[in-house]
Amino acid sequence: MNAVTGQRPDRPHPGPDSPLFRPVTYGQLPGAVKEFLATDEPTAVPVPVEGRPDLAQSVELASRLYTGVQRPHPLDLGVVLGAEQLPEGVAALARPLARAWVAEEELADTAAFHAHRRGTLLVVGGYDRLNLDPVRALLLATYRTREHGLTLLSGRDGASLAWNVAKQYARPAAGVDAVGLFTDTDRPPHLPGIEVFDDRDFERADIQAEILGTRWRRVAFQGHGKDDSVNLGEFTICGLNHEVAARPGLLGPRCAYGLPCYKPEDKLVPLNRVAAVELVLSACNSGPLADLALYDPKYQLLLNALDGPARTVVSAVSVHDSDRPENVAWMRAALTGADSVDTLNASLAGSHPYPAFMRFGLPQAPQDAPAAPEPAEHRPDPLVLTVGRRLTALLTSELLPHNHPLRPRLTKLARKVDLWVSRPTHLADQSPAEIRSSLTADLQSLDHVITEQVAANPENEIMNYPAHFGDRSSLDPQVCEVTCHCGRPAQEFTRRGLLPHILDTTCAVCMRCGDVTFRLPEAPALLAHAADEVEQGGVLEVRASLTAARPGPVRLGLFVPTYLREDTTVEPATTRVRAAGRQPEDVAFRVRFAPTTAPQAYYFTVFAVQDLAVSTARRHFGVVPRRV
Repeated sequence: MNAVTGQRPDRPHPGPDSPLFRPVTYGQLPGAVKEFLATDEPTAVPVPVEGRPDLAQSVELASRLYTGVQRPHPLDLGVVLGAEQLPEGVAALARPLARAWVAEEELADTAAFHAHRRGTLLVVGGYDRLNLDPVRALLLATYRTREHGLTLLSGRDGASLAWNVAKQYARPAAGVDAVGLFTDTDRPPHLPGIEVFDDRDFERADIQAEILGTRWRRVAFQGHGKDDSVNLGEFTICGLNHEVAARPGLLGPRCAYGLPCYKPEDKLVPLNRVAAVELVLSACNSGPLADLALYDPKYQLLLNALDGPARTVVSAVSVHDSDRPENVAWMRAALTGADSVDTLNASLAGSHPYPAFMRFGLPQAPQDAPAAPEPAEHRPDPLVLTVGRRLTALLTSELLPHNHPLRPRLTKLARKVDLWVSRPTHLADQSPAEIRSSLTADLQSLDHVITEQVAANPENEIMNYPAHFGDRSSLDPQVCEVTCHCGRPAQEFTRRGLLPHILDTTCAVCMRCGDVTFRLPEAPALLAHAADEVEQGGVLEVRASLTAARPGPVRLGLFVPTYLREDTTVEPATTRVRAAGRQPEDVAFRVRFAPTTAPQAYYFTVFAVQDLAVSTARRHFGVVPRRV
């Protein structure tokens, strides 16, 4: 069903009276090509089908997809591999597909070739010439750059190659607009205008009929498999071409040896019978290079696809990590007309250092195609990563006992963070803005809970993090000279956690005040300013100097040691400020003392909570007898 109209996509229909392709013999091909190219208004494109009844069937099937013939937009450069081995007329038919043609020998030094030749490149040659050398170097030159776009035209023999060149002149029919994604490894969102089938559909729908009974503008098959098949539940996209002879001595799948297929044979989908303008084979090794192929060409998915009516075939040269991000990116690209190869390789650019997909068939003219996407980078928001490390430490370091009241909420957030850093969520399901909004909302709530728990019980286990992590750390030799809030020099140093779940801690030590501040890296920095003395029954004015790690809300509190709490009142016990980040700002507290407070030395601690990190600053002072 069409997701926009609610109607079933167009089904194949009889071709027009005027044929788009002209079946010819090899002997007729040179003259037919010359005649075709000589006309101002191209008519039927000659195709040699001699001895290839499967190609004759593909020509008939293609007439249901295309309604006209036109000169395609040429690429900048073209090269023919093994021109002397091709049937006469094939190279001539391909000549209008590139503005300039260079000798095959120039590819011997790929670096020199790209240094002197700029622009898009079309490589034309039989499949047996698409070997590791020179294709690998040409393909790698396209990684993370738009300077060298690579397109191939190939086939299992001269007839198949000529057929694929001929298809480049065909213009898709206006009514061929169905776009489909069949995936056995994902359950992607259903975008309007895309027919999406996943593993649930494979159990309840006739997938074979859906695939073979629809005229596809673009269709992608994603699943596990090898270079001969793609698995879609019990259905299988099959690379076997019954009309092609096997090559003695080459390995084949089970059926090559008279054994039944490993999947139900009544659920096989012959790829060369799929009526599609563009086929995307999003499975590992769906289109290996000739000298890297696992199976006999008779069973190759790529070659069977090229034998069919598809003008463009997208295949994977090796393994890749396609998942939700690639499915979503491809669906969006299909709706906008963007290039499938550029889209998929850009989406995968953050996962492996090579382009995984190759294009067989000319891309759209630049003026007709959306701009190629920028290479994706799997770089989640640094705040997500910082919070993830803190959650790991809080939940696995034994700092918090198993029954600590924070654990359930921390565990829940940890599950979210784990999803947010995974490629499927980070690059497809939620935008970075949506992830950050959800994360900061959770952090504000948790920071509030932590602050209130510490204010109610300053001996909360989370406050022991400097000792717990410090005991499992080693001293970083870099030491900074800083100024204590008492005005005297102090040293600030960091202890580096020795295990992945032990956080680094930063401490400042003053020879008079001792260890006055503790914090985690990328956590708020605090200083506490107050008078050195306060009278019994008096009020100690405290000015906390806060430098937040990032702009946003920070919660603060102040507490005194247990033996002083009955004689004091802290105002406010906790407070919330919206910090500018990276610059100091003052937060005021008051500590009121009872008239009966014993005169002696005391201290108070100011603490700040932001993004699950607790920072502290301790200040010493004295209570003196009330003056009369």
